[in-house]
Amino acid sequence: MSREKHLQRVLDCGIVAVVRFPEPGPLVEVVRALAEGGVSVAEVTFTVPNAIDVIREAKRQLGDRVLLGAGTVLDPETARAALLAGAEFVVAPGLNLDVIKLCRRYDKLVMPGAFTPTEVLGAWEAGADIVKVFPADVVGPAFFRALRGPLPQVKLMPTGGVDLTTAAEFLKAGAVCLGVGGHLVDPKAVAAGDMARITNLAKQYVEIVKEHRKAHT
Repeated sequence: MSREKHLQRVLDCGIVAVVRFPEPGPLVEVVRALAEGGVSVAEVTFTVPNAIDVIREAKRQLGDRVLLGAGTVLDPETARAALLAGAEFVVAPGLNLDVIKLCRRYDKLVMPGAFTPTEVLGAWEAGADIVKVFPADVVGPAFFRALRGPLPQVKLMPTGGVDLTTAAEFLKAGAVCLGVGGHLVDPKAVAAGDMARITNLAKQYVEIVKEHRKAHT
């Protein structure tokens, strides 16, 4: 699939699950549980030990059921390793132009992190497909509303502070999709092996996206 189709898949889903946990063991099952609940886009962060193996194994087991990416990518070397392991997109907490360049070279989606209007525009001009605003809880939905005035063309994704109570507000404020971490990939549920809880949370987030779109079409 092309980068454009992958981008459309992210936008259609509306949720990018941030899969982060101190050990890699249960994470393929976590990705499967997310997909069961309708969240079919997930990034495995490079803070996870052996994140590459998780990406490779999730890709092998789940194939096209999930659009799998790599998160917390700080440099182009890590980005390339992730892409070779099967990641279809790369997410970063900050703006590294070499990471964007590498993803463009291989025609893969890239979502760098930015915080100020200058960084947001810089990421977009450098070729970001979606700009991740992080940490979004510091600025809240009002920031997204304000940015839409001068930068309506920039696709923004809040990450950090997106939960069941704030998700709809971020969408209303102009976010094209939501990056959701611990409020979706609940660490207690993961530790307990409670995959039904992950699936149930995924369904709730998918429902919020659906309701928002229904109200705004």
